[in-house]
Amino acid sequence: MGNSRVEITANLCLATVWGDDPILIPTARMATQLETRLGYIFRNPDLLELALTHSSKAHEQKRRLPHNERLEFLGDAVLELVTADYLYHLLPDVEEGRLTKIRAHLVNRSALAEMARSLDLGDDLLLGQAEAKHGGRDRPSTLSNAVEAIVGAVFLDGGYGAARALAVRLIEPRLRRLSDNPEPDNAKGFLQERLHGLDKKASYRIVSESGPPHEREFQATVTVEGEVIGTGVGRTKKEAETRAAMAALAVLPQ
Repeated sequence: MGNSRVEITANLCLATVWGDDPILIPTARMATQLETRLGYIFRNPDLLELALTHSSKAHEQKRRLPHNERLEFLGDAVLELVTADYLYHLLPDVEEGRLTKIRAHLVNRSALAEMARSLDLGDDLLLGQAEAKHGGRDRPSTLSNAVEAIVGAVFLDGGYGAARALAVRLIEPRLRRLSDNPEPDNAKGFLQERLHGLDKKASYRIVSESGPPHEREFQATVTVEGEVIGTGVGRTKKEAETRAAMAALAVLPQ
C-alpha cells in the first residue's frame, strides 16, 4: 500500500494519495512540522488550527472561540467509513462480524491515542492552562479526539481521497501488528486471511478429549491441503481451535 508523500517546491505542493493520481495543491507557504508528519499540507491552515483547539482553550477565553468538537464528530464518521471501505476491499472473504471487530480494534480510543503519539500530536494541541497542567497533552481521550478532528479537517480541506490517504497511513501499522500478533479472538480470522493470499483453505478437527467433565480438555488440529500445520489444546473446542490457528500462523510465511 502506498503511503502519502509530500514534495514542496516554492509555489506548489505535490501530494500523492493512496489510490489517486497526483494532485497539485497551490501553496504560498512551507509545511509546518505537523503537516510534514501528517503528509498533508492544508489549503486552509485555519482548519488545522481548529482541529488542534481543545474546548478547554476555548472556554478560558473571554470571547467565544471555536474548538474542535464539531470536527471530531465529522472525523469520527470519516474514519469509520474509510476503515470499513479499506477492510472490505482488503479482506474479501472475511465475514461481517469479524470485519466489525477488526475495525473496532483499529479505530478505538486506545488506537487513536497511539496514532496521535506517533505523530507527536500532544505538543501541537492548543489547550487551556489547567488542562495542559493536568496532563492533557497525553490524555487518551484528548489525543484520540484530536486525531478524529484532524481527519475531519483534512476531509473538509482536501476531500475523501486526502482523508482516506491519511487514515490508511495511520491504521496500516496497527493492522500489520494485529496480523503478525493476532489477539486470540482474531486468530482464526487472520489465518483465513493469510491462507486466502496463498489460495488455500484451512479445516479444523477435534482429535481428542480428556479429563473429567468439569475440567475437560480438547486437542484440535488445523489442516491445509491434507497437512497438519497447527495443533492446540484448550478447555473448550473453540479455544483449542484458536490455539491451533495461532500455532499455524507462527509457521506460515508472512
